[in-house]
Parts: sequence; structure tokens; C-alpha cells
Amino acid sequence: MNKLKTVKNSQVNMIELVLPNDTNVLGNLLGGRLMHWIDIAAALSAARHCNSVAVTAAVDNLVFHHPIKLGDIVRLKASVNRAFNTSMEVGVKVEIEEIKTGEITHSNSAYLTFVKIDTETNKPAKVNEIIPESPEEKKRYEQALLRRNQRLSEKHGIIKN
Repeated sequence: MNKLKTVKNSQVNMIELVLPNDTNVLGNLLGGRLMHWIDIAAALSAARHCNSVAVTAAVDNLVFHHPIKLGDIVRLKASVNRAFNTSMEVGVKVEIEEIKTGEITHSNSAYLTFVKIDTETNKPAKVNEIIPESPEEKKRYEQALLRRNQRLSEKHGIIKN
């Protein structure tokens, strides 16, 4: 199947409510729980793009800018930024919605690499290209190639200053 897909076809919007079981002793969302939610949103986005199982291959730097509190609404927005041979870069934006005021705060962004898996052979499979349409999608598409090149350089021990 070589169907052309746009970034919009891969978009996932997830909403989670921070409950007591999700928090640490300070009443803040556990970092591991947020990472779990990010991975799920990204996996769904990758699967929507490739119409198959996709597995996490890497997660780029994840920085926690703002604490997420008990009772906050967490909004995760994921989409495929670019598809390569058997892999895809998925971007996830995390926002906090303060339930009492409705105020939205950008908490985190993460980039994850997913690999499409052929479920019959359990081996990586070719990913169809993705078509960016909006100026923002085109910007993320171009930046994804730069990040990929950086990842590959680091993987092969080539550090560029």
C-alpha cells in the first residue's frame, strides 16, 4: 500500500487527568507516568501513519519545564514530523490545562523515533512518505531531518560542534 498521507492523518490528541495515583509525595505528576503517556500518544500517531505496529526506537532529550499538579488536565498532541526508510520521527507537545482557570501552559516537547514492524516477519518495514502541508508542518519536516542526522552522527560517534 503506497497511499500518500498528510501530517493531519497522523495527528493524535490525548487528554489525561492527573489523579492521586499519578503523583509523587509533592503532588506533582510522576515523570515516568508522563513519559508513558508521551510514548502512547506517539505510538498511536506512528501507527496511524503506517497502518501497522510501530515500536519505539529512541526518545530524544526530555526536559520538564513546569510541574504538572494533581487535578491538572494534561493535553498531549502528537503527529509524525517526517518518515524515513523504516522509521518515523514523531513530535509530541504536552500542555497543562489548569482545571479551575482553563489556563494552558506548554510543559514539554519530545521527539521520538518509531520503526514500522511487519507483523508477519517481525522485521522493520518500509514506511510511506508523509506530506507536510502547513508552514509549521513543513518547518517540522525540515527540522526532523536535521535531528535525524544529529542522532545518526551521535550513534556513529561523530560529534560535530
